[in-house]
Amino acid sequence: MNRKVVVNGMELAAYEYAHQYVDKSGKQLHEIKFKFPVTSEAYHDVAVLLYKDDFQVEVPEDNLVFNASIKQYSTSITNLYEEGQVGEYSLVLEEKTGAAM
Repeated sequence: MNRKVVVNGMELAAYEYAHQYVDKSGKQLHEIKFKFPVTSEAYHDVAVLLYKDDFQVEVPEDNLVFNASIKQYSTSITNLYEEGQVGEYSLVLEEKTGAAM
């Protein structure tokens, strides 16, 4: 499933998107899992964004808005600093406890 996922104002063209609820300390929290392409040109901005690990997440199509942190992250290649490369990032974002909006 494809979705537009907005993380701290940056739009990501998400695919293989899935939303579920996870139970943490008796609370049902949002968790989204998706992949998105990252070009060499966007690599720096995406890296800076992900290092913050403090996100406001919006999925307009699903009417979701929540604060999250990274639960799991991986990338298909590590040479995105080389011009003309495109990598696939996999990201799982989990709502922060007590952070429902």
